[in-house]
Amino acid sequence: MSYSVGEVARGARVTVRALHHYDEIGLLTPSGRTTAGYRLYADADLERLQRILCYRKLGFGLDDIASLLGDGHVDTLGHLRRQHRLLTERIGHLRRMVATLEKTMEAREMGINLEPHEMLEVFGDADPTEHAREAEQRWGETDAYRESHRRTSSYTKRDWLRLRAESSAIERRLADALAAGVAPDTPAAMDAAEAHRRHICDWFYHCPTEMHRALGEMYVVDERFTAYYERVAAGLAAYVRDAIAANADRAAANL
Repeated sequence: MSYSVGEVARGARVTVRALHHYDEIGLLTPSGRTTAGYRLYADADLERLQRILCYRKLGFGLDDIASLLGDGHVDTLGHLRRQHRLLTERIGHLRRMVATLEKTMEAREMGINLEPHEMLEVFGDADPTEHAREAEQRWGETDAYRESHRRTSSYTKRDWLRLRAESSAIERRLADALAAGVAPDTPAAMDAAEAHRRHICDWFYHCPTEMHRALGEMYVVDERFTAYYERVAAGLAAYVRDAIAANADRAAANL
């Protein structure tokens, strides 16, 4: 069958001008002409047009498309496979872009006003937004959550790097005490637990010792918190919980 330039333009949703241009540069030359000289496209031409449009949507320029279609070693199935691979790669890229945007939006909602590259520099492969929705649902109406959101919304990249460095130092201090066999109810362990509590007070929200005790329990009840501490050192979650509890008892005894 043969198709006029108008029919092809309507069917492919391109302009007649574009088809004329493709013909002029030799990218898509119609197989025939009418007696009056009008272009006529055969099924093979439409198949080539489909490849051209697909490569155009993938971002290739016309010169690149001409080179791709001029490769005599690639048959119809080969072009389809190539387009499938390129589309799959594009989909993967777009999905990564969407994931980055979603994390950035969630970070903004949490009060972390960092650009994606800054978040990568501060948090590495950790995702600070991983449990953002759950945290908001569980504690969104509490004073502590609101205070934390208010404070963190003003933090710069420098602030977050300092915060992370201090947090890592405290975790290392507790892990070293565990490795050295220091009992969680000894002054060294309790002092490390107190540093942990003060870090929360300094950077996030006021955390009295009894609230801190509840957090310590959560570190062993919630497997996600447990996994976080276990990545630092085996058995650290329970050790931190016990040191926090001992520190809370010490504070209560000194009242």
